[in-house]
Parts: sequence; C-alpha cells; structure tokens
Amino acid sequence: MTADSTQTLASSLERKLTLTVPMADVEALALKKLNQMGKKMKMPGFRPGKVPMKVVQQTYGPQAQSEAIGDVVSRVYSETVMAQNLRPAGPPDIKPAEGSRLTEASEQTTMVFEATIEVYPEISIPDRAGLALEATDCPVTAADVDKTLETLRKQKVNYQTVDRAAQDEDQARVDFKGTLDGVAFEGGSAKDFRFVVGAGQMLPEFDRAVVGMKAGEEKTFPLSFPADYRAEKLAGRTGEFTVTLHEVLAPELPALDDELAKAFGIEQGGLTKLREDVEKNLRREVSGRCKAKTKQAAMDALLASSAFDVPKALVQSEAQRMADGMRQDMSSRGMNVKDAPIPAELFTEQATKRVRLGLLVGAIVRAENLQATEAQVRAMLAEMAESYEKPEEFIRWTLSNPERRAEAEAVVVEDNVVAWVQAGAKVSTKTLTVDELMKEGNA
Repeated sequence: MTADSTQTLASSLERKLTLTVPMADVEALALKKLNQMGKKMKMPGFRPGKVPMKVVQQTYGPQAQSEAIGDVVSRVYSETVMAQNLRPAGPPDIKPAEGSRLTEASEQTTMVFEATIEVYPEISIPDRAGLALEATDCPVTAADVDKTLETLRKQKVNYQTVDRAAQDEDQARVDFKGTLDGVAFEGGSAKDFRFVVGAGQMLPEFDRAVVGMKAGEEKTFPLSFPADYRAEKLAGRTGEFTVTLHEVLAPELPALDDELAKAFGIEQGGLTKLREDVEKNLRREVSGRCKAKTKQAAMDALLASSAFDVPKALVQSEAQRMADGMRQDMSSRGMNVKDAPIPAELFTEQATKRVRLGLLVGAIVRAENLQATEAQVRAMLAEMAESYEKPEEFIRWTLSNPERRAEAEAVVVEDNVVAWVQAGAKVSTKTLTVDELMKEGNA
C-alpha cells in the first residue's frame, strides 16, 4: 500500500497532512469485515454463520465500508506521522479533502483526506548563566521555639470568671441584638453567646464596644459592615447593636511544665521532650516553606527564559482539568456548583504557563538525565515519614501504590531540576524570620 502525503505549515505548531487512501485497501478490509460479520449473523431459515454473503452485504455493507475507511485512514495517518518523524500533541482532526467523496457510482481508486494536528514544540535548554533567582533562607532560633510553645499553651487555656472590665483576650458571655433601620435581621441576635475579645471572631467595632464593659452592663452602638461582608444584604451598610454583658472570664494559661507535655500526649521525657518535638517540627515546616519558595523562584526563572509556543490541545486539557478541580473543591466545601458553571477559558492563561513549564522541565530532565533515582525517592519518603507514628509503614504503602509512588518521583524530579538551576544560575539569598516566612506563606 502506498500513501502520498504533503505537509503544510498552518501555524508554528499546526500541521496539515494530506492522506491518500487506496480504495483497494478499503475494499479488501471491508470484505474481511463482512466475512467476520457473516460468521456471527443469525437469520431465520439459516444456520448460524451460513447466511448468504449477498444478504450480509445488504445488511452490513455500509457499516463494513465505513469501518474499513476509518481503519485504513487511521493506519495511513500513523504511517505518515512516523515517516515524517512528527510528535503529535493531541488527536488529529481528519476530514475528507475538498472534492474527495465516495459514491456508489464512483470508480475512483483513491480517497484523499486532510489531517490537522498540533505537534510538540522544539525546546532549547536555557543557559543557566543567564538565569537569576532568589533563594529563601530562614534560621530557627530559640525564641521561635519559645513562641511556638506559647502558642501550644494557649491551645490549653482555661477561662475563669473575674470581677472587672472586659479587655482583649478575655472571654465574654453576652446577649446581643442587631437591627438595620430599626428592624432586626436574620443572624443578628444571640443569647449567652461566648467569644474571645480581640481574637477576630467578631468585627473590630463589636470588640471595641465590649472592651471596658463590666458584667451586668448594656451598651448600644453603631456598627458598619465591610463592603465585602459575607452576607450580601449587610455588606457596606451600617446597623445598630445592643449588647448586654453577663460575664467576663479571664484566660489562665497552664504552666510550662511536664503536665503540659502530657496534655499533648508525651508520657515520657516531659517538657524537654516536648520542646525537642516542637523544635523538630518547626524546623521541618520552615525548611519545607523555604524549599517551596526557592523552587517557585527557580521555576519562575525558567519560565521567564522560555518563549516557545505551546500546543492549544494541551492548554485546553489543562484548563479543563483546573476548572474541574475548582468545581470539586467548591462542592467539597458544601457549595452548590450546578447552577454556577466554571468556564475552562477562565484558566487559559494559567494553564498556558503550566503547560509551557511542564514541557520545559521535561526537556531539561531528558537532556540532563535528572530522573528520580530509587535512593532519592526513599530518602524523600524517609524525611516525610518522620511526622508519622509508624514511618516504615508509610514508606512501604507509598512505594507499593503506583499513583503515590509516581507523585513522589515527580517531587524528586522537580527538586533535581531546581538543584540543576541553582548550580549554574546567579543565586542571591533572602533571609526571613520565622514570623515573616509564615506571614508570606499565608498571604
């Protein structure tokens, strides 16, 4: 079988292939399919598989020819792609060429189809000497460990009734009623409601009104709702609240001792062991955040160095995946997304960056042999497993699960690429305090 083909450049990545399909091949394959159909065909008056070919032809002829054309066109397309050493980035769009139609009266010996495809771009590995990035470093001090321990103490706080005016960090027990234009609104009233003053549970104006009040006092004050307030009917409006304070409770923090350690599940080693665990966990979290920020800086530097076009098919697929992911996330949060379509087009720009970065990273990995090794995967999993009660079980489970193992390998590959970039790029270091690092991470 011969298959003539021509290639026309329609855009930087789009290719048009002319596929010439011999009708003799189609007819031979169609006859083969009819014979297979005839062996399975059942008809009254005939034994199974003994139906005359003429009857089989009348019944299944169009279907057999249609399937044969599809199979032969697919084969010619594959041969053409291989012969021209093309790397399709998605399925082809194949249509009959203009003027090429098959009719019963036609005696044509060939059919001509046109296949439109996108191919993967040619990617040049960037010169690392031209890349610049800022790595992140964050030393963990004894004061940082002390502050974390203080946070743990606050998690075990107890509140005791006191006879004084309410202040920040006190717990207040109140009744309140809110109105808009003199009319009470839904969700604006409560009785025996408890909240910690200044902790962000209430709007700042509410907190300020309660500060200075004593048990048994009542106060009426205006309160302005933010323009982005979660309740649309209240957003940007000013209401009036009446608060009656029933009880002021002052916080009592537990002592920083072995009993506190036991409250966090440490039966042996007491406060010393608690402090060791806190420092170890804090260092792990800080290290992870610094590593993530440095990785992002390296990937941003790579993206800035790349200017190749990316296949639209890959971008569309990634954008749809991102839209589906947002829909699932919203649904898991209890939001009704049935009547709130999320167009994939909203993610086109971000998807384009992701696809471009993925193609570039893949090219670098292949060119520089940065694939994950077994030792690297196990070392990374061993570090992750430190936070688990049974580390070895976590490692075994991950390695035995193909999907989880692939995720671990992908992380190692990214780390290898970051190390490769840093080894040749102009790298500066930004040093942050733990507080600064945590704030940036939550921004």
